[in-house]
Amino acid sequence: MTIGEFSGITGISAYTLRYYEKKGLFCVSRDSVGRRDYSEDDIEWVKFIQRLKDTGMLLRDIKHYSDLRYQGDDTMAERMELLIQHRKSVVEEKRKWEEYLRNLDEKIGIYQERISGK
Repeated sequence: MTIGEFSGITGISAYTLRYYEKKGLFCVSRDSVGRRDYSEDDIEWVKFIQRLKDTGMLLRDIKHYSDLRYQGDDTMAERMELLIQHRKSVVEEKRKWEEYLRNLDEKIGIYQERISGK
């Protein structure tokens, strides 16, 4: 499928897809005239890359994970370890955001009490 079709399916812009390819995050097949030719397998992979990025994984770490993935099943343990470490970071970020939310709720509560107490 073309980059436009792939972009529509994944919700990721053609610009971002080209950037991911340029950074070596994923490899794209080419057709006989050199145009990108995305496969069904590429859909879930690029969505996973986007989720890693959205959860704060650095591009260099995504690149390392991607390199390992393309090396095959012998790298599963190392890939799992990368994901376990990233999960720890996500859990810590979640804890921080929950604390920030509690602080905001407390402040909003103070304002609500003062405004309604007038």
